[in-house]
Amino acid sequence: MTGALELATGSAGATRELAAAIAGRCLPGDVLLLSGDLGAGKTTFAQGFGRALGIDEPVTSPTFTLVRQYELEAAPRGIRVVLHADVYRLEHLAEVADLGLGQLVEEAGVALVEWGEAAEPVLGDGSLSVLLEADPDDDDRRALTVSSSGTAWDARWAGLAAALGPWTPGGSNGTPGGGDR
Repeated sequence: MTGALELATGSAGATRELAAAIAGRCLPGDVLLLSGDLGAGKTTFAQGFGRALGIDEPVTSPTFTLVRQYELEAAPRGIRVVLHADVYRLEHLAEVADLGLGQLVEEAGVALVEWGEAAEPVLGDGSLSVLLEADPDDDDRRALTVSSSGTAWDARWAGLAAALGPWTPGGSNGTPGGGDR
């Protein structure tokens, strides 16, 4: 593990902006494991991530379809497709493996996997984990922990940490209402 970044957002817009900052550091083959309770902001995160890569259509939760695939016209940094998966309803690791996300991202894709903690044994090596936690006292605030496994993010970690600096506690986007420029 490269480390963990403790971050905070004060609005859904700020969560989308933080996700966009992470998207700007992703490369083909990356897998992001999104974890958090219902309503923690996993789909909101996916919306900001997708918008930053050029997805114009609405990014919605893939809860009932399991995987949504978004083709990218511009192919930023060689990324031609974003896969947005939700493994909440899957009961066995074999079902996660059967989705074939690992193989699909190898072909110039990036995957966002909601309920990623369930997929971690299958997809976790080299992934970036994003834990989102809602503030029990403020519906708009989120605490986020970003960490990596394996070595895929080692060379990019300092740049990622710098890009996420505004959302560190006390950063301009981490304060209540921050990030709503």
